[in-house]
Amino acid sequence: MRAVLGAVSGLLAAFAALCVAELVSALLRPEASPVTAVGGAVIDRTPTGVKDWAIRNFGTNDKLVLQLGILVLLALFALVIGALSVPYPLLGALGVLAFGILGSVAAANRPAARTTDFVPSLVGALAGAVLLYVLGSLLSARRLWPPVVPFRRTPAAAGTAPAADETPAADETPAAGETPAADRTPAPFDRRRFVVLATAAAAVSAGAGVGGRAVNASGNREAAAARESIRLPRPASPARPLPKGVDLGVKGMFPFVTPNRDFYRVDTALVVPKVDADSWRLRLHGKGVRRELEIGYQDLLRRELIERDITLTCVSNEVGGKYVGTARWIGVRLADLLREAGVKPPSEGGPANQLVARSVDGMTLGSPVDTVMDGRDAMLAVGMNGEPLPFDHGFPVRMLVPGLYGYVSACKWLKELELTTFDDFDAYWVRKSWSREAPIKTQARIDTPRPFSSPRKGTVAVAGVAWAQHRGIAKVEVRVDGGDWQRAELATEANKDTWRQWSWEWPATSGNHTLEARATDGEGATQTSRRQGTVPDGATGWHSVVVTVP
Repeated sequence: MRAVLGAVSGLLAAFAALCVAELVSALLRPEASPVTAVGGAVIDRTPTGVKDWAIRNFGTNDKLVLQLGILVLLALFALVIGALSVPYPLLGALGVLAFGILGSVAAANRPAARTTDFVPSLVGALAGAVLLYVLGSLLSARRLWPPVVPFRRTPAAAGTAPAADETPAADETPAAGETPAADRTPAPFDRRRFVVLATAAAAVSAGAGVGGRAVNASGNREAAAARESIRLPRPASPARPLPKGVDLGVKGMFPFVTPNRDFYRVDTALVVPKVDADSWRLRLHGKGVRRELEIGYQDLLRRELIERDITLTCVSNEVGGKYVGTARWIGVRLADLLREAGVKPPSEGGPANQLVARSVDGMTLGSPVDTVMDGRDAMLAVGMNGEPLPFDHGFPVRMLVPGLYGYVSACKWLKELELTTFDDFDAYWVRKSWSREAPIKTQARIDTPRPFSSPRKGTVAVAGVAWAQHRGIAKVEVRVDGGDWQRAELATEANKDTWRQWSWEWPATSGNHTLEARATDGEGATQTSRRQGTVPDGATGWHSVVVTVP
């Protein structure tokens, strides 16, 4: 029974540690909370294949799964260390403290760590360690401090009356060589005292956790209110109206423009940064920079803004995957900013061939300078689909470069741009075995019919999207059961930096069938059939869908 209560004590101690740390991190910096810090450290050290598997199987819930996994492991650890605390209260307390030190080290060694980031984990661990020691001592029936034994003088000589305070009671007088009863008799297990203390600890811990959440929520509300108060200026170079026929309107297809709420999100941030636009600054420096720049948010808004429809694609997108979307972006031309700082691309004799973008959460992405400055609409984006960037997508400023996968071009929560070389610096994902340069591969995806669906016999619309950003899509073909390729109808092209819808009418017959699609880009290159995973520079192969026609 005591071992079970010890395990419960371990859970209570872990709960207390997390709740206290949550409150402290809310007061200092939410990113320094133990689960976030340890989770970030796990992400940084996870092999590329495992990360890719997690994104593929859990999608945008991968971070939630990681956090739940950390909490499950913490709970198991707490159960074990709690059971050990019954015979060894000090050992249990040291175990909790060791786990807190691990969280402190993880927080202090994150890429964007601050000097105080170790504090929440350490303070939480101290609270949990003290609680477990107290509860474990109660369960082990050991006194929390040495018992007080009354001072006794040596009895008086025979025939001499002892002083009143020297006379031991008959039942308290130990035999010769015997340990006093107060020293050898353990304190009895006080069940009521244990329950009261455990309940009080749980209540106080919950209060601390709720308080931390309330502080975070208050800060989030303030950040959201500040973002909502921003009014983006009209762009000096607005996007052209979407041409008629850009959306074929086929049932089951994704819309041409992806709403912000549905736009994919792939990053390593367990806590989405809530950056204050008023205090935000961007620093531009490095090789070949003749004049370093430091720019504020309002400075960017006062510059000439462009508005463009651009499709973004994540390199973790499997063949037929959904980590791709199109939005209307507003921002400042990145090439103009670089030239203002005196930067020349390597093709014009510049010394730097890599532009490293750094995020407030420590992420680094590296883009080829020649690509950024070749005339395409690379930008520092401040708006997405008519509103300031959502926090999930990089508010206040993110970078994007049409035609490059996001991991080398689409830095969110941007704070710094540095000109350097690929030989001198490897960005975050390059250190994880991804390629340095990553132009987006030509892809076609079948959106309808869905895999393993049962369309009716007769004419069936086979439709989807294709993309080859900055090259455009010239043709999409479909075939059934390995037969001849049939040319699909293409929707009107918005521009070469966006995806393009397509549709083909299939005279479906009864039976099981395999549908395949392939695209040809604007430069005449047809999508390869060779299957390749996402590592190191994007997936290849034809998307196929198996259906059964009754």
